[in-house]
Amino acid sequence: MKILILGAGQVGSNAANILSQESEHDVTIVDSDATVLANLQDRYDIRTVVGNASLPHILDEAGAKETDIIIAVTSSDEVNMIACQLAHTLFNVRLKIARIRSQSYIEYADIFGHELEKAFNIDVIISPEILVKERLKNIINLPGAQQVLRFDRGRVLIVAAEAEEGGRLVGSPIKTLPEHLPNIDVRIVAVFRGDEALELSGETIILEGDEVYYLCHQKHAKLVMAEIRPSTKIAKKVMIAGGGNIGYRLASALEEDLRVKVIEVDKNNAARLTSHLKHALILNGDCTDESLLYDENIDQVAVYCAVTEDEQTNILSSMLAKRLGAKRVITLINRSAFVDLVENESNIDIAFSPQQVTLGVLLTYIRKGDVVQLYSLGTGDLEAFEIIAHGTPETSKIIGKVVDEIDWPEGITLAGIIRRQQVIVSHRTSVIEENDHMIFFISNKQSIPDLEFLCQIKGNND
Repeated sequence: MKILILGAGQVGSNAANILSQESEHDVTIVDSDATVLANLQDRYDIRTVVGNASLPHILDEAGAKETDIIIAVTSSDEVNMIACQLAHTLFNVRLKIARIRSQSYIEYADIFGHELEKAFNIDVIISPEILVKERLKNIINLPGAQQVLRFDRGRVLIVAAEAEEGGRLVGSPIKTLPEHLPNIDVRIVAVFRGDEALELSGETIILEGDEVYYLCHQKHAKLVMAEIRPSTKIAKKVMIAGGGNIGYRLASALEEDLRVKVIEVDKNNAARLTSHLKHALILNGDCTDESLLYDENIDQVAVYCAVTEDEQTNILSSMLAKRLGAKRVITLINRSAFVDLVENESNIDIAFSPQQVTLGVLLTYIRKGDVVQLYSLGTGDLEAFEIIAHGTPETSKIIGKVVDEIDWPEGITLAGIIRRQQVIVSHRTSVIEENDHMIFFISNKQSIPDLEFLCQIKGNND
């Protein structure tokens, strides 16, 4: 597959890195910064073109005529939109994906005569602010969660949580979980001890500090959480540092049910937030001001979210909030490579990268097969996705087969199956049927091409 990436920022570079490692992809990246492109070409097996991605001759030079997918993720919404229009009109590109950060374009799309997607022939619009808001809201609403991945329109979850002393499963083998929760379908799909993914069996013992990923129905998520860590009270007080697009959207999503405070350094923006938010309390001040946090009773805050546009400010204010007594702190980190470093080397509970969230959405449209939902985790070395099984026992390598009889690639776990509104936790004796929604957890990305091949209909190599 020929993929043209426009923009060599964090998202574009990460996408180029991941896709270039998969031999079936031919990746070209366009950017106006020749130095950045030279560095990328030294590290990855990609082609680069220097120039403005909204110019027809640059797109032509980059091979747009032969391109299957264009991913427009430059720093300019306007360039991304124009590039998609040109890709459609001049080069007949099959799939065009654009990152649009400004909500004004989306909210006032009628000025173009119809929806933004139709106006510029964009197939998929990605808004990082909306994606991040949803992920943060899900984490806040499930106390103790490090990650909350939603499948089947939110009915099925994969949740990551750090095991703590007091959790009923901690110190016990996994096989005892059904004894504690006899009427609940749940499966532990991965356990990480440090940076190592454990090879799981019923005898695997969960230890304090393990990062445990489990799959269950959304209504059972809190009950399962109690098996991994002591019961955590539902968050009632949330403080958000930063009143930009993400901070505003997050406050708006939480203020009906929780007591929300927003710290915004810009006076004019603070006034705007006050006029738009109904229940949240807006504070005009510096989130790294110790006296401000102290005066606003930071020690009573269940969750502190630092989502300013400056990652250094986010890190410093989060560390300060934690030291002053905030129960959990979540920090927005622009560079995904820093996520693990921040979580491991500081007292910050969760480090969060918008680029990683955006990358997961991009991969949803690039992976082979009928992929419904995909999440890219960590530094991009983990994935979880939902894919629909197609074919018949005669044309498919998996339909009609018992799960335990299928030769799954290394590092691939079939976590669950959604069949006609029923959630089935995958067991060794489960049989895969046509139109099953399969949820996979992947700890070895090198095995993804083998999994894609396994899920293909015989004779279909597209």
